Amino acid sequence: MELRHLRYFVAVGEEQHYGRAANRLRVAQPALSRQIQDLEEELGFKLFERLPRGVKLSAAGKLFLQDARRILQEVNEAATRARRVARGLSGTLRVGFTENASWRGVVPDSFRRFRERQPDAELQLQPAASLKQLEAIRSGRLDGGFVNFMPKSDPELNQLLVAIQHLELAVPKRHALTKLKKLRLRDLTNVPFVWFPRWATPAFYDRLMRECYRGGLKSPRVVQEGLNEATILSLVSTGLGVGWVLGTAHWRCPENVVILPVLDLNVSLRLAFAWRKDNASMLLANFIAEVKRSPDVRALNKG
Repeated sequence: MELRHLRYFVAVGEEQHYGRAANRLRVAQPALSRQIQDLEEELGFKLFERLPRGVKLSAAGKLFLQDARRILQEVNEAATRARRVARGLSGTLRVGFTENASWRGVVPDSFRRFRERQPDAELQLQPAASLKQLEAIRSGRLDGGFVNFMPKSDPELNQLLVAIQHLELAVPKRHALTKLKKLRLRDLTNVPFVWFPRWATPAFYDRLMRECYRGGLKSPRVVQEGLNEATILSLVSTGLGVGWVLGTAHWRCPENVVILPVLDLNVSLRLAFAWRKDNASMLLANFIAEVKRSPDVRALNKG
């Protein structure tokens, strides 16, 4: 039994006439009649009672008509759903992001534009550290993610540079450092720090320590470690010390904390969107297209 048999049967059952059903289906009436006969032989019972003019459904045929309509409708709906997924109009997209990049800029803007353009798609957002995201992308648990510390080349992953984030200093609002017109690294000698642990990002930790040493902050006085930027901001707000944060922290800074630039510290982080090279999802392709539409992303990747 094929779907064609069901379509032919439904047409005859609804028209109760072979000629009208053949016209509706745009097939020859003898061919239609043969298909119905083949179906009845396969089922082992009559679907129609023949009349002088037309046909009428048998008792079994009436029941079979209900099920045949339902099956055809489900097949059509399944094809429509699959077609929308194939075109990237629906389905599920799983995207990771670093929490400190989600407050302003390309990351939240791309989420908003994607939701506006893809209202039928499910966007699953998962905040996670960059290294955790990369593991999830490689294993297929995430379709893509906004990550820092992305290697310049990777045999498995593609990447798109979306932002360059500069490191600045979070300071309690009434701290003496806020009175300096030009803050430099040497001014931070003996100032208590809330610092991120080395194990979280060893290469970046070492890079920052080298830059501090060159600028005269040879041995930072670390009084407390904070695993992420939210923790560092919270601890700085209590007056425990000062801490390094990205410039985007301006947009979610506690009221009693200020973010200050340090003139001789030129340390930045590249934020990239990463995805597996073999991920053929049209939904992912559409999301990447939305990210690329950002003027900031176009400016970073021109040429």
